[in-house]
Amino acid sequence: MKIFLTGSTGFVGQNLLASLQDKELFELIPVSLRGGIPSEISPAEVYIHLAGKAHDLKNTSEESEYYKVNFELTQRLFDIFLADKEAKTFIFISSVKAVKDQLKGSLTEDMVSDPQTAYGKSKQMAEEYILSGLPDDKFVYILRPCMIHGPGNKGNLNLLYSLVSKGFPWPLGAFENQRSFCSIDNLVFVLEELLSRSDVPTGVYNIADDNSFSTNELIGLIAESQGKRPRVLKFSQNTIKGLAKIGDVIKLPLNTERLEKLTESYLVSNHKLKKAIGKPLPINAKDGLLKTFKSFESK
Repeated sequence: MKIFLTGSTGFVGQNLLASLQDKELFELIPVSLRGGIPSEISPAEVYIHLAGKAHDLKNTSEESEYYKVNFELTQRLFDIFLADKEAKTFIFISSVKAVKDQLKGSLTEDMVSDPQTAYGKSKQMAEEYILSGLPDDKFVYILRPCMIHGPGNKGNLNLLYSLVSKGFPWPLGAFENQRSFCSIDNLVFVLEELLSRSDVPTGVYNIADDNSFSTNELIGLIAESQGKRPRVLKFSQNTIKGLAKIGDVIKLPLNTERLEKLTESYLVSNHKLKKAIGKPLPINAKDGLLKTFKSFESK
């Protein structure tokens, strides 16, 4: 099976390549889209589109960059897929942020999309374009992972790990939240299932581990991975919110936007995906997170 793969140098792409390279059933064609889509593309049975512009948490990116990379490149690649007579499957990695930036309850695939950021809107536009041209004789999958983590990943989990490693107490213990996560092992498993089967219906699927965790629980898991006891302080929420407002005026490590990110809840349902695949995910949420935290030890 010949696979046209974009984003092979990214975190998900590297893990997928490592998993598939030893499998003789697959012939991988990794392609960089930094210079745009190549003028000539060899026919392939499967297109996996991982490349995209990630959400810039520092808000320094131009909105046009998101639309150019996340929407326009996806649009052009999907058109090529539709015209490729050998192509049978198209897999697009979108994001839960294509639906909601903030959430009450649990995110499901039938929720009405209302993204507020350029990142989310660009992913939503790509989804809508794909869904508007679904072919009857091919499989098309839009996958919406939540926060992906795993060995080698860089992100907010690294910051929490560093805080615990340095012995700093977690000062936001009074805030209770619940978040879903997505282990890279589970995401790669889903991708391989879609590659090897023809009984999973075309559609949109959320991808998340089975269980959620509060930030306080994450601090506990990080401490457990280091053989330490967690240090969690429960200052009053009003005090913390007051400090965050001061941080909006003068430069402090904590402001209202960062406080919201650290304490918000974001739950994602994986029920539709698991029902379609008919198999359990290979790694549970706790073991996946501990594996990620263990990988930070050598850094």
